[in-house]
Amino acid sequence: MSLVRAVEVPRLPVSRLEPVIGAPRYAELARAAGQVRPVLAGRTIWNVNSTAAGGGVAEMLQVLVGYVQDLDIPVGWLVIGGDAGFFAITKRLHNQIHGLPAGGPLGPAEAGHYAQMLAANAVELAARVRPGDVVLLHDPQTAGLAAPLAQAGARVVWRCHIGVDWENEVTRAGWEFLRPHLAAAEAVVFSRRDYVPAWIPAEKAWIIPPSIDPFSPKNQQLSADTVQAILVRLGVLDGAAPMVPATFVRRDGDAGVVTRPAVVIGEALPGPGDPVLVQVSRWDRLKDMAGVMRGFADHVAPGGQGYLMLAGPAVTDVSDDPEGAAVYGECLLQWYDLRPAARARILLVTLPLDDIDENAAMVNALQRHATVIAQKSLAEGFGLTVAEGMWKGRPVIGSAVGGIIDQIAEGIGILLPDPADLAAFGAAARLLLADPDQAARMGQAAHAHVREHYLGDVHLLRYAELLGTLIAGGQRRGT
Repeated sequence: MSLVRAVEVPRLPVSRLEPVIGAPRYAELARAAGQVRPVLAGRTIWNVNSTAAGGGVAEMLQVLVGYVQDLDIPVGWLVIGGDAGFFAITKRLHNQIHGLPAGGPLGPAEAGHYAQMLAANAVELAARVRPGDVVLLHDPQTAGLAAPLAQAGARVVWRCHIGVDWENEVTRAGWEFLRPHLAAAEAVVFSRRDYVPAWIPAEKAWIIPPSIDPFSPKNQQLSADTVQAILVRLGVLDGAAPMVPATFVRRDGDAGVVTRPAVVIGEALPGPGDPVLVQVSRWDRLKDMAGVMRGFADHVAPGGQGYLMLAGPAVTDVSDDPEGAAVYGECLLQWYDLRPAARARILLVTLPLDDIDENAAMVNALQRHATVIAQKSLAEGFGLTVAEGMWKGRPVIGSAVGGIIDQIAEGIGILLPDPADLAAFGAAARLLLADPDQAARMGQAAHAHVREHYLGDVHLLRYAELLGTLIAGGQRRGT
């Protein structure tokens, strides 16, 4: 059985960005693509990660690979495989890089299994990747591929989507585990400067924040009736569905319909006019779904308005996150232990991942219906759910950690200095749930901020500069 599989991504017309970003920005993107094509000179850009669905990395690749194809630049996407032990190790590594010792230290046995599994993947990858091709390896699951692919003649770049801006013994242990594998990478890419370990040479480090796509099923415009139709179909909203179908546009341009219900744990459903606080995340301890629930139950429900929806993927459908089921189970037990009055206003929602586009449309509808969006993470590599929520014109209450700090500027949301301060979180939620005018003003400013800083053309321009510097020795303008 093959470990490596290719992900087929439909070509996306990059020209559709022009009305959103404006003619000058679009012309700059076209110019950069024209410079990259001769630099590559027949080489292919390969993205390699560990899952085709679930999480921000897979979502970005679905879009960016499609745009790069439309720019006539050879690009592909390959997903590696592994056994349960491999993904347990990489999850522990993920936690360590965020400073959490969950799972205990990683010793020689784990290091050996990690290397052995990636060596097997490398054999298959080497049969697809030609000498001179550029390989973008994504996150700790792929770091061990850098040396064998470089030995096969590839130009290797490692892209890390996670990190923290502080260090302790746990983070140092995580980076020391990865350090020997990264020596072969010609460049390393991080979302924030503060995430770059001190031992990585400055000339190898690049800073490229991620982006969202305004036309993806997760971010495309939906009418209010369509949003309501989708949410009624999911089973998270009370009342009859409006007389419109729960439709959206798929990535390939075809029409899609939300037909699958969510699994909803709740005793009562909000009506169409009830204010709702929504957090959409993986069931990951670092996302602190349990803390959001506790903060709402203790500091919003007793005297404030609205409902809380905690939404995440079906825990059986994310192959590279073995902790998801355990975290969801913990949240479920916590929900059952809540006081009845609070429990009646909190919903736990798991969304099916059978159809990636349909899942994204579900998230889109949840975020568009929200009065306020939360992202109360304990640590966060970047947290694109913040930009996604702001793109829908919603204010976000986010922890002042990682990339959330970069996204929530003054006046467009509320940053929580201490993610563990549930009273402060509750006060922020009560304020915005009770004042729709202030929430709307913040949301409008948030949308404009995302348009300026976090759309795909900005992201692709930074990669164009990296490729020009890496392959052709072009002038680096800075990171």
